[in-house]
Amino acid sequence: MESLTSRMQAVQSPIIPVVGELIKNSPGTISLGQGVVSYNPPPEAIEFLAKFLAEPTNNLYKSVEGIPPLLIALAEKLQDFNGIEINQENCIVVTAGSNMGFMNALLAITNPGDEIILNTPYYFNHEMAIAMAGCHPVLVATDENYQLRPEAIAQAITPKTRAVVTISPNNPTGVVYSEAALRQVNQICDNHNIYHISDEAYEYFTYNGIKHISPGAFANNSEYTISLYSLSKAYGFASWRIGYMVIPKHLLVAVKKVQDTILICPPVISQYAALGALQAKEEYLQSHIGAIAQVRQLVLDSLNRLQGLCSIIPADGAFYFFLKVHTQMDAFELVKRLIQEHKVAVIPGTTFGIDDGCYLRVAYGALQKETAKEGIERLVQGLETIVRT
Repeated sequence: MESLTSRMQAVQSPIIPVVGELIKNSPGTISLGQGVVSYNPPPEAIEFLAKFLAEPTNNLYKSVEGIPPLLIALAEKLQDFNGIEINQENCIVVTAGSNMGFMNALLAITNPGDEIILNTPYYFNHEMAIAMAGCHPVLVATDENYQLRPEAIAQAITPKTRAVVTISPNNPTGVVYSEAALRQVNQICDNHNIYHISDEAYEYFTYNGIKHISPGAFANNSEYTISLYSLSKAYGFASWRIGYMVIPKHLLVAVKKVQDTILICPPVISQYAALGALQAKEEYLQSHIGAIAQVRQLVLDSLNRLQGLCSIIPADGAFYFFLKVHTQMDAFELVKRLIQEHKVAVIPGTTFGIDDGCYLRVAYGALQKETAKEGIERLVQGLETIVRT
């Protein structure tokens, strides 16, 4: 039989299932790989499921862009936390996770062959989506501290450029971009009539007094800013698949075409749960993110023992550190050996577009303090044993 070829051959395979298979074959492995949290949704989310079940028509399709009560609640959240006012110029679309929001945006603003600027290291699903859409990622390296280089972004723009993508707090590095840099990106996009796609899935995860900045709140820039959000991280909603996007009103028809074709409407039962989650008391987020902050410090203290063996860039957001390991070893080979010989899993930097050295992403959001302590100890010992020998 003649082999089937399609556009998917140009798309990298997602790394999480590959590493997951290695973990499965090495029982007892502690994963510092997948970017999820360990805690559950707030009880308010579960309580709202009764409201869903009480209305028989909830079994029917609902509005493509989301149920009205959730849109109202999200508008309030955006005003209070992000400083974004929903008005006549913009609107909210609820999605099945923020990855879907990115794909919606991409298909709404591009034609095949167009270019999207990604800052490296990039989030691998963004690069995959660009390839699926028949577009080309244009990679712009961040600086030595993984911060944006607005001048380099501006120089990378061509007549085919349709958007610049930023992620802050960042996956995979954990860094938080400065307000000044994000304002520069917004201004560059405004000057060139291209979009700034701002992925803010980790908006609540900031430490050391650092505040989250939403480019969509900057004055006079709403026409070219697309903001992506998720309940997966902060509200323990990973499998419920609820995210949302704030888009310029002129993109609504195009985005609805994409969403109606792929999804019809976000799962209504999950939208009710999201509506409940947004009613949770402030202490819910404070206590859980405070616990992650403690794990973060524990991880950082342990990683600092690797000075000389690894470079650890300060990171005040998300729940990741991005290590540069001073070795000629292939990153994926190192990941395999860490799993098989030391029973600890991390993600290779190559999947984030970094192949000029050996890099590892370490995720610490999914672990309780004691498990994290054991996992990071295995990582430190494993790197010392493998790399030094």
